[in-house]
Amino acid sequence: MPKNNPRIALLGFAIECNRFSPVSTAADFAADIDMRGEEILIEARKPAPSLLPDTPAFIAEMDKGGPWTPVPLRIALAQPGGPVEQAFFLGIVDEIVAGLQRHAPLDGVFIASHGAALATGSDDPDGDLFEAIRKTVGPDVPVIGVFDLHANVSRRMTDNLSVFVGYLCNPHTDIAERGREAAQHMRRALAGEKTAIAMVKLPLVPPSIALLTASGPYGEIIAEGQKRLAGDIVNVSVMAGFAFSDCPKNGVTTVVTARNANRQAAFALARDLSAKIWAERPRYKKAMTPLADAIELAKAAGQGTRAPVLLADVADNPGGGGRGNTTYLLRALKEAKVEGAVLGVFNDAALAAEAHRRGRGAIFRARFNTAESNEFSQAFECDATVLTLSDGNFIGRRGLLKGVAGELGPSALIDLGGIRVIVISNRQQCMDPMQVELFGIDLAALPVLIVKSRGHFRSGFDEFFPPERIVEVDCPGLTSPALHNFNWTRLPRPVYPLDEHAAWTPPTSY
Repeated sequence: MPKNNPRIALLGFAIECNRFSPVSTAADFAADIDMRGEEILIEARKPAPSLLPDTPAFIAEMDKGGPWTPVPLRIALAQPGGPVEQAFFLGIVDEIVAGLQRHAPLDGVFIASHGAALATGSDDPDGDLFEAIRKTVGPDVPVIGVFDLHANVSRRMTDNLSVFVGYLCNPHTDIAERGREAAQHMRRALAGEKTAIAMVKLPLVPPSIALLTASGPYGEIIAEGQKRLAGDIVNVSVMAGFAFSDCPKNGVTTVVTARNANRQAAFALARDLSAKIWAERPRYKKAMTPLADAIELAKAAGQGTRAPVLLADVADNPGGGGRGNTTYLLRALKEAKVEGAVLGVFNDAALAAEAHRRGRGAIFRARFNTAESNEFSQAFECDATVLTLSDGNFIGRRGLLKGVAGELGPSALIDLGGIRVIVISNRQQCMDPMQVELFGIDLAALPVLIVKSRGHFRSGFDEFFPPERIVEVDCPGLTSPALHNFNWTRLPRPVYPLDEHAAWTPPTSY
């Protein structure tokens, strides 16, 4: 029988970890989202919450379904970065477990996850957390998680969940929808539905730029999975994984949830879809545009001899652990004297602060990357004029950030002579037009836009730059899709396409 007033714990731990990026600390979570208790509910029910849309949507859908009592514990989210400092992660687990114990008995648990976390002491912190939750609430309480398409999935994760809900869209424009779906699964579980999850992993780690879903092999297999939602099959999630985690969990993973505890049906479908993916693995290769060719395209667009163009600096994507401050593309644009270009956005809090100190109209020697120096974040100097200053607060209007409150931090638009650069304080990828329009820039009149992003910009800027005007530029960086450039230490080998000879045989049992 359905629970009359079920008590559902709400919690989240979400970060996409890049093994090659600096360690993520408590400060990185505090700079993004780290909330406890009632603060979570207050934020989730705002017209434009700062939370990712899955939690607000889950809460709204539960509200529609009848009486329930939310039990908010803790939600900690951070911009993609390096492995999470172990002591901080263990503190999150301890706090969540203590909260579950304090509020026991509970009727369900909702987890806002990502699935590609690392910690300095664990390659599977998501599995660590889920196992701790399951041990605390017991085997019969439904535990439902929502995951990014780039989750690196382990059996410890799936074995401790009741339903696994992965995004279906890349760019991730369906996060709210997945939150609503999770609430619907929760209501059915509270009514007595028993589930089982099966997963099948492939030795396939595609470059990130080959994983869009509007077209191509990845979108096709996701669509095929959705067509198979029938009988006992209640969810099909094809997780591409996140290569830069460089961990034993890497590899495309098909995760299927079935009702009536029908693990065999879930496994059979997961195996069938995985076989289809493997058969089409050559389609997951994708080349980038050489830097010199991209500069020529931008120069022509700036001169008005070709249509406007968007250059995607995919190798320095803060949404994958990049620092958002490499200067390879900026230098090349400047040297080629490209006109009419805007780079949005460049992460350099020190430079943004200097622009604010000097004030609008000031002319000064802009020094990029004075506060951070690593293999790719190299120093660069150029004369600049401060055009616009901002506190960086905005509400997204398209794509993933539509209706979400965002903070660039103290920010400035500076002119380097033909090239304008939006300098921000809070590291993030450029994926919403408001991150550019906030500075008075008319995107419809812009001949060249440069974004440090892998793919989420596509759903934000599609009204100005359709796919045929997007150029993915081959530059160095922490998130370069040229996977052979990295020194892999924990990635399972052989793996396709790094190893052309990689082989896979469909498993015969779960």
